[in-house]
Amino acid sequence: MDISELVRIMAALRGEKGCPWDKEQTPESLKPFIVEEAYEVLEAIDEKDPQAIKEELGDLLFQIIFQCRIASERGDFDLSGVIEKIAAKMISRHPHVFGDAEVRNSAEVLVNWDEHKKREGKQRDSILEGVPKTLPALLQAQKLQARASKVGFDWERLEDVLLKLDEEIGEFKAACHENKAEHIEDEMGDILFMLVNIGRFIGVNPEDALRKTISKFISRFRHIEMTAKEQGRDLSDMSLEEMDAIWDEAKKKKG
Repeated sequence: MDISELVRIMAALRGEKGCPWDKEQTPESLKPFIVEEAYEVLEAIDEKDPQAIKEELGDLLFQIIFQCRIASERGDFDLSGVIEKIAAKMISRHPHVFGDAEVRNSAEVLVNWDEHKKREGKQRDSILEGVPKTLPALLQAQKLQARASKVGFDWERLEDVLLKLDEEIGEFKAACHENKAEHIEDEMGDILFMLVNIGRFIGVNPEDALRKTISKFISRFRHIEMTAKEQGRDLSDMSLEEMDAIWDEAKKKKG
């Protein structure tokens, strides 16, 4: 089976005798589903589950087909045009594969990639333009910081980065003592932005790091729930000290 079968199914769903819900959808109404499916792909990848990855990639592909079908009905573009556009872009941005250019390593590939993007795109007033504001905040911060770094707006030593983090934490503590909500929010934002920048500086993806921490939190908290259940108790009846002790136990067992 190839992609044409999915295109045929989509045409039927949007056709005269199709599904009422599918026929009502617009590019705007489908936006949440695109985001949801993309994140489900990420979750499947994190879980290293090939069958789940296959299924979730299919769901994401269906959303792409859906968007293309609506665009085709409006006379804007179709799936063939999307494929043609991305194929031409990939060939253009890989002259070391499809042309005569030579590169020695992946770093040079990325430099060439950025140069091609500049030539293909419109003139921008700022190097920061073009980073979607709809990106998750951590990813948006990471991309903005990376662009600023390319023109030399960056630290040279990790020690300086850590000193800046200490400075931001100090300002956050001062804001907490002032007890002004707006100031506290600003300073918390500065710390988060700084942590993302540190991650970029040392080569740690902050989104991945936070996801792993969330997974650990879920695992350890579930251990608390299971322990309470085995003891015939409700969590609400347990003291913080008791829950902390079980948390530490889970930490030792599961890391």
